[in-house]
Amino acid sequence: MSVAENSRSRRARLLLVVAGLALVAGLAWWLWPQAEAGSGEAGSGKTVPVRIALASAEPLVLRMKAVGTVTPLHSVVVRSRVDGELMRLHFQEGQQVNAGDLLAQIDPRPYQVKLAHAQGTQQQNLAELENAERQLQRYRELQRQNYVSAQELSDQQSKVRQLQGRRLSDQASVDEARLQLQYTRIIAPVSGRVGLRRLDVGNLVHASDTEGLVTLAQTAPISVLFTVPEPELPALLDAVQAQPALAVESWDREERRQLASGTLSSVDNRIDTATGTLKLRAQFDNADQALFPNQFVNVRLQLGEHPALLIPDAAVQFGSQGNYVHIVDKDNKAQRRSVLLGPADDGRVAVRSGLVAGDKVVIEGIDGLEDGTAVEIITEEASTRAGA
Repeated sequence: MSVAENSRSRRARLLLVVAGLALVAGLAWWLWPQAEAGSGEAGSGKTVPVRIALASAEPLVLRMKAVGTVTPLHSVVVRSRVDGELMRLHFQEGQQVNAGDLLAQIDPRPYQVKLAHAQGTQQQNLAELENAERQLQRYRELQRQNYVSAQELSDQQSKVRQLQGRRLSDQASVDEARLQLQYTRIIAPVSGRVGLRRLDVGNLVHASDTEGLVTLAQTAPISVLFTVPEPELPALLDAVQAQPALAVESWDREERRQLASGTLSSVDNRIDTATGTLKLRAQFDNADQALFPNQFVNVRLQLGEHPALLIPDAAVQFGSQGNYVHIVDKDNKAQRRSVLLGPADDGRVAVRSGLVAGDKVVIEGIDGLEDGTAVEIITEEASTRAGA
């Protein structure tokens, strides 16, 4: 390549670079005023729509939350107390039964025979006793006339006492046989719901069977066992002393539906050192059978009510300098307020300092709010009209 051609190539590249720089400068000159205008509009008091709630002085219900297990007040494994063939079952699996209802029948015939034998022996011994007592009466009359010796009278008296003791033994045998016969009728000891049967009709039943015939669980009333941590024990004991029957609510796993309402019935007498918790029992009527044995539920124990300044917990923000909220002043401008929070319950939180009753706290539209930002309060009616 010649020197002239090389010089022309360098000039062409230089011209391309200059043209590119000129194009960039032109674009920057054209976009800069628009950016400044946009920045001016953002900084100029534009109005932010927000939704508010009023800080209100109301009673706050103090609650302890825990996870509990539904536990029957009585759970009985129904067993036979005698041996024999299972003749009949008088219940359906899952049936609700009452205390005293007949659940099953064991073959009673062997025990009827034993009862009859005991009663026969008793009658024989009673006849012998009556004869001995009459004989004793005659001995006493003859002894006064010196026809029998004192030794013979004493022997007859001993025989009568011996037969009287046998009468008591015979009566015990009859009572035992009658009791064994009664045990062939298996009765529900408590009211509740029966589970799945473990034996069918025709099987031999033994008193030594550990599994039994069926399990009977009382479901109305029913209880819930739950625990509270040791640090919450002082507040719990103070509440129990003030009102022993504290209200307790039972909720489902998702805490969306309340299952039952009851009262605290008992507090355990010691803390579990392995878990550092105290066990409590709450009792529920459970007339609608909403609580089922061994069901896991969420428990809310109400400790009492205390006056407090309440705001929705959606208004609370968390920053590096602590908790704060945005309030709307009389000029409809946002202001940031640091707050000291107390206990919370059911979507509301108590404010110990930083607010007064009637303050308007922002609960929606908080993003981008700063001190002095103009706001527009959106009401429910306005939202309904906008949606329509």
